[in-house]
Amino acid sequence: MASVVAGEEVRNKQVILKDYVSGFPKESDMQVINGTMKLKLQEGSHGIVVKNLYLSCDPYMRSRMTRVEGPNVFTSYTPGFPLTGFGVAKVLDSGHPNFKKGDLIWGTTSWEEYSLITELEGLFKIEHTDVPLSYYTGILVCSPKKGEYVFISAASGAVGQLVGQFAKLMGCYVVGSAGSKEKVDLLRNKFGFDEAFNYKEEIDLDGALKRYFPEGIDIYFENVGGKMLDAVLLNMKDHGRISVCGQVHNTIFLFSLKVFRI
Repeated sequence: MASVVAGEEVRNKQVILKDYVSGFPKESDMQVINGTMKLKLQEGSHGIVVKNLYLSCDPYMRSRMTRVEGPNVFTSYTPGFPLTGFGVAKVLDSGHPNFKKGDLIWGTTSWEEYSLITELEGLFKIEHTDVPLSYYTGILVCSPKKGEYVFISAASGAVGQLVGQFAKLMGCYVVGSAGSKEKVDLLRNKFGFDEAFNYKEEIDLDGALKRYFPEGIDIYFENVGGKMLDAVLLNMKDHGRISVCGQVHNTIFLFSLKVFRI
């Protein structure tokens, strides 16, 4: 990264949404423009100025490219402004006590070279740099290890199918749930899952999980919440890990937790 001087005004390349999208997104729906930005915060600001290093392109972003009226899980992008999403950045100036100049952070930022971030609740300081920083845009989840047992709900979706394939590459035993025979066949025959089942055909989800994981689950990638999550919690191993990336009827969030028996 080229050195920059705090307070100077720099060229700021941005990726903006030209207008709301209908159908499959096209390159022409977006535009790269060159703006400018000062790298010094205004007096009294509690935000941070960052240099964006890595940006993540995620499936949910397509939903935000459509105009949505009324309450919804996602807030629509505003045409004429940069796209936003998860990314990794370096702090250049800070007015917030939790971040200082030089810190590396990950969380929601804008699709541009430099960003002023004033809503900091979803930002996290990167404490460990012994892995490539790009991993913080999505691949660094639950630290799967060879031989571990992994369960993924909504496994045939855009996120679930990738998680399953990553886990297989790490040498894990992987089982996914989906809502139709076609999706189950896709998981088994195309995406290389060890097993898959149709949750709609299972009267007893706890029993189904005990059938596929008689020794318990090491890692659960959570996409649905509800009765499935209730059943999974009964089948987690001690010190198992859960990455929560769903429950879309209530909220959207992504975090990891460990399971401890009391």
